[in-house]
Amino acid sequence: MSETRNAPVQAVDGRQRSGTAEPGGGSAAPLGWVWLAAWPVTAVFVLSNAATPLYVLWQRDIGFSKGTLTVVFAFYILGLIGSLLVSGVVSDRLGRKPVLLPALVLALAACLIFATATTVAALIVARLFTGIAVGAVVSAGMAAVTDVAGPERKRIAALLASCAMVFGAGLGPILAGVLSESLPGPAVTVFVVEAVLLLTAMLAVLRMPLRRPAAPAKGAWVRVPGVPRGNGRPLALGIAVFAPGITATSFVLSLGPSLLTGLLGTTSRIVAGAMAFVMFLAATGVQFAVQRLDRRTILTAGAVSTTLSMVTLIVAVHTSSVPVLIASALLAGAGQGMGQLGGLSLLNSSVAPQRLAEANAALNVGGYVPAGLLPVSAGYLSDAVGLTSGATVFGAVLMGLAVIGGLVVLASRRQATEPA
Repeated sequence: MSETRNAPVQAVDGRQRSGTAEPGGGSAAPLGWVWLAAWPVTAVFVLSNAATPLYVLWQRDIGFSKGTLTVVFAFYILGLIGSLLVSGVVSDRLGRKPVLLPALVLALAACLIFATATTVAALIVARLFTGIAVGAVVSAGMAAVTDVAGPERKRIAALLASCAMVFGAGLGPILAGVLSESLPGPAVTVFVVEAVLLLTAMLAVLRMPLRRPAAPAKGAWVRVPGVPRGNGRPLALGIAVFAPGITATSFVLSLGPSLLTGLLGTTSRIVAGAMAFVMFLAATGVQFAVQRLDRRTILTAGAVSTTLSMVTLIVAVHTSSVPVLIASALLAGAGQGMGQLGGLSLLNSSVAPQRLAEANAALNVGGYVPAGLLPVSAGYLSDAVGLTSGATVFGAVLMGLAVIGGLVVLASRRQATEPA
C-alpha cells in the first residue's frame, strides 16, 4: 500500500512539525495517544445506547407501542446512514477534526433533548442527532485512531477502534441503568454525566496529533461511500458478517427490555442495562481473544456466533428462559465484535489512508441498513402477532443471513490469500 512520506511542514495543534499529512500519519505517536484517540469513539457510543434502559420509563410516561419504539430507534439509523454519506468523504478531504468536533457538539445537543424529553417527537430528534454523531465517529473517529497509530500498528489500531465502539455501546446502558435507578431525575442525571464525557472527548480531539490532508478533492462530496478499485472483496466480506451481527445486537437493544419485561415481569432499568452491557462486554472481550487469528477465521467465527445467537433467541422466547435470552445476547455481542474486527482489519490492511474514513463509512452503511430495517419490522410484527412470534420470525431470517455470510467467507478462502 502506498504511503505519502516527507510531506511539507504542517500545523499540528498549533505547532510546526514535519511529517506526513493527515490522513495517514507520519511517525507513529506514543501508544498512549492511540488509546486517547479511541476515547471520542467510546464517549459517543456511550450516548448511542444510554437511552436503552430509559425507554421503559418513557413508554410509561409518554405512552407508545413497541412498533413506535423501534421507529425511534430507526431514526437513529437514519441519522447515522445520512451522516455516513458525508462524513467519510469530508474527513478524508478536510481532516478528522473538522468532522469530529461538530459531531461532538451535536451529541451534546442530543443530551439536552434527551434530558428534557416529554414527547415521542423529542426522542426522535435526539436519536436522529445521536445517529449523525455516531456516523461521524465510525468513519472519521476510527480513521483517526489508525492515523495516530501509524502504518506499523494498523492491526492494534483496528482492535482499539473496534473495542472502543463496542465498549462504549455496552457502557452506556449499564451506566444509564444504575444512575437512573439510584439517583433522582433519571433522564437528567444520565445525560448530564454523558455530557461531561463528551466534553472530555472534545478536549481529546482538540489535542490529537493529526495533520490536515494534502491531497486535492476528487468526486462528489455527498455520495454512497465506497472503496478504491480492487478493494471490493475485503469490504464485501466484512459486510457479510458484520451486518447480521450488528442487526442482532440492535434487536436486543430495541426490544430486549420488552422481552425482559415479558419474561421477568420487571421494568428494572438496571436489569435491562446489564443485559446490554454484558452483550457488548462479550463483543469487547472476544476481540482481544481472537486478535491474533487470521482475518477470515475471525469472520467465520463471527458468522457462527450470530447464527447460534438467533437459535438461542428462538429457544428463549418459546421457553420463557431468561438465562437462554442472556446467552443469545452474549452470542450476538460476540458475533458483532468479530464481524466488526474482521471487517475493519481487512480495510486497514488494504485501503490507502486517504480513503480509509470513507471505507469505514462503507462498512457501516452495509451493516446499519439491515440493523435499522429488520428490528423495526420485528417491532411492528410483534405488535400484530405477539412478541414471541415476531422474535421467532426475526431470528429465522437473521439466522439465514448469518449462514450466508459465513459461507461467503469460506468460499473466499479458496479464491484469495490473506492480505498482508
